[in-house]
Amino acid sequence: MGEHVTNMPDLPAGLSLERVDGALTLVSDDGLSMCGDFTRDLRRLRPANLSHELLVRAARVRGVEHPRAFDATAGMGEDSLLLAAAGFMVTLYEHDAVIAALLRDALDRAARYEALAPVVARMSLVQGDSVTALRELANADETLRPDVVLLDPMFPERRKSASVKKKAQLLQRLERPAQDEREMLDAAIAAHPRKVVIKRPLKGQLLAGMKPSYQISGKAVRYDVIVPASI
Repeated sequence: MGEHVTNMPDLPAGLSLERVDGALTLVSDDGLSMCGDFTRDLRRLRPANLSHELLVRAARVRGVEHPRAFDATAGMGEDSLLLAAAGFMVTLYEHDAVIAALLRDALDRAARYEALAPVVARMSLVQGDSVTALRELANADETLRPDVVLLDPMFPERRKSASVKKKAQLLQRLERPAQDEREMLDAAIAAHPRKVVIKRPLKGQLLAGMKPSYQISGKAVRYDVIVPASI
């Protein structure tokens, strides 16, 4: 039994936030629990493995030492972690207050872990509406605009593992606002990035029906890449 956490966002019935072994944890009445833990991804962050990650390949920007990425659908931050490890400066937007609290706690704990500290130092979390923020960037100074906008509007994640299934079961219980795919994609393109990278199930439909400039596919997911200058 963990320590109940107060001063946190309201939760649907049957869910609570507790401090378990030092980690902010989402707990359900039926015994499921989950917390953010970036140490699970350390193997993926090794340079030899990182270069083979589909997302890193899809988001690659040539000629920029530390390109800027805008993750419009941060979730629990795994994709942003990969980009940060690859040298991106990543701004993460998460609309849901509970998920944002779990992610912020995971980032705080990772910052105290020697192998992860330099990576999460390149990650900045904002709890808010990414579509509004992207629209504001459309008129911002060029130096503030992202090189890459990442969209992953599919929820929950579709990786096949017991831990992800447990996480999906819990996160599905949170009341998340419906995302207008067209509105999100239009806002991403309007922010004038070099590319918009869209994560999709391997056989999923195109986001808002827009044909990408190119695709990078794996066994379970694919990345549709839109280069705004070419559309």
